[in-house]
Amino acid sequence: MKNKDFLIEGEGVLRLKPTWVPRAFCRPGKRIKLHPDDYYVLGLERGGIDERWFASTTWAENGPNTPEDEGLSYVVSKDGKNQVLLRDLIDDLKDEVIGGLWDKYHKWPMFSKFFDNAGPLPHHIHHRDKHAKRVGAEGKPEMYFFPAQMNNHGGEFPFTFFGLNPECTKEEIKKCLENFHKGDNHLLDYSQAYKIELDTGWDVPPGVLHAPASLCTYEPQFASDVYAMYQSVLYGGQCVSEDLLWKNCPEEEKGNFDYLMDVIDWDLNIDPDFKKNRFMRPVVHHEDKAHKEEWVCYKSKLACAKRLTVYPGQKVTIKDGAAYGMIMLQGHGTFGGHIIETPALIRYGQLTYDEYFVSEKAAKNGIVIENLSKSDPIVMLKHFAENPDLDF
Repeated sequence: MKNKDFLIEGEGVLRLKPTWVPRAFCRPGKRIKLHPDDYYVLGLERGGIDERWFASTTWAENGPNTPEDEGLSYVVSKDGKNQVLLRDLIDDLKDEVIGGLWDKYHKWPMFSKFFDNAGPLPHHIHHRDKHAKRVGAEGKPEMYFFPAQMNNHGGEFPFTFFGLNPECTKEEIKKCLENFHKGDNHLLDYSQAYKIELDTGWDVPPGVLHAPASLCTYEPQFASDVYAMYQSVLYGGQCVSEDLLWKNCPEEEKGNFDYLMDVIDWDLNIDPDFKKNRFMRPVVHHEDKAHKEEWVCYKSKLACAKRLTVYPGQKVTIKDGAAYGMIMLQGHGTFGGHIIETPALIRYGQLTYDEYFVSEKAAKNGIVIENLSKSDPIVMLKHFAENPDLDF
């Protein structure tokens, strides 16, 4: 099949194959519906699979043994016999798929994921543009949402540390970084934890330190995979490799703790109104007897997300102002003529009917969604880059 054939066959809607990503420093929380036998299917040296990426044209930076297509989404034909990288299809068809975003970015500029770790992550940071560009990358704003459907348990530590306490000093934080190799560098002594509430979210701009909770997290983010780990020992005693402290650091800056300090957006981290400015509850965009649509990630203009609920037995036409990816959380029915269903368990390599990508033209024309259940709502998450409908 030619790239255009996938778009024509799906009438502007592209079926996506599940994209699984391992992380050597993580332990799977086993809430992303992957079969229990498959969490370490790539080998212990690669680490457990604790992420599923959505609508991704971004390579996962997992070290020297990383396959060249890790983290990249594949478009598959309706019969499942043909596939092509979403990245390559967009590079070929350009604005036919993503509209004006192509002229601005020359790529699909975001992706989303389910991040599913059994324990908390280290207090870490994603670089701003000025630091990321030094290693040939781009800055990474990201947003969090915690779907109830993906969190039958909260893991080992359902609290997230965000930022730094307003009274701490740069000298204290620099000392923590210098002590990274000595054991627990006590970085969390200077931060505050927030208990995570299901079906709410947080905005995490680049340059903000954060130690994510042990919940399954939906994360719309800019198309980049830059980060550095600033905490040396995790809750429970798990140690962090010192090379991750210097990840995405220019070679000439390695060993320079002043550079690591400069990566921190100090003012954002010590914001005394951090929760007020970064916390997000769903905001209703539209609601009627047939459906409800809510913004769940909306404080960044570079990556945002909606939750759409279609009530049992209802049929609706939903229009959006931009291209988007979607992932099913609950229910079954049809989506622009395609099957949609929520699998209970997925084998590694298995095709599903729970993830799609909608071209800008199809989104603007409207997608007809029908809930074929008499009792179960359809619930899906839709991830966008820039969306003109986000006007508040």
